[in-house]
Amino acid sequence: MDTPDLLECIERETGADPRWSVIWLHGLGADGHDFVPILPELVRRDWPAVRFLFPHAPVRAVTINNGVRMRAWYDIQDIDLANRADESGVLASVAQVDALIAREAARGVPPARIVLAGFSQGGAVTLAAGLRRREPLAGLVALSTYLPAANTAQAALVDGANRQPVFMAHGSQDPVVPVAAGERSAALLRAFGFDVQWHTYPMPHSVCAEEIAALGDWLTTRFQAA
Repeated sequence: MDTPDLLECIERETGADPRWSVIWLHGLGADGHDFVPILPELVRRDWPAVRFLFPHAPVRAVTINNGVRMRAWYDIQDIDLANRADESGVLASVAQVDALIAREAARGVPPARIVLAGFSQGGAVTLAAGLRRREPLAGLVALSTYLPAANTAQAALVDGANRQPVFMAHGSQDPVVPVAAGERSAALLRAFGFDVQWHTYPMPHSVCAEEIAALGDWLTTRFQAA
């Protein structure tokens, strides 16, 4: 299989010579700039130096948006979550994420010190990638999202992938990805043996300060565990 071209990324380092990396995937129609502004709120003074990477998804036509071209990790074909994600697009994005992980390893940060995070569509790719990780990451962060192709997810699960801890959070008033979809995905991951920390907040399809604080606590645990 050909190695995919590396995605263009925004990079921010919290200190010299980072030994940890966080790869953060944005949602539909956004770009890598979307979550850069949360760093001052998220990053703790006692953390080791971390390299944050915010890749830009490819530009593609999105069926549900009348074929308008925008940054998207996969095509959205149907409002129904069971049929929403374009599986070939999801797998192509998983391959692009794997290429970024391999590049971090070449820069001295092994998968065991890499956290993969994503919001909405980016979170769906995060969970899809996590199921397929033969070399586990330090953790998976999935915000306001769901596990795509849930009915075939067990077939995609590889041995040892469930060693990756998972942080999931969702808005109870989310009109885009209903909170019940997130709850079902969290339950399925737990059934697969994943350690899932689940949070809900009274918000729509967005993030909030309390969520970022909880994520910071969870990341602190990951950094201390290594």
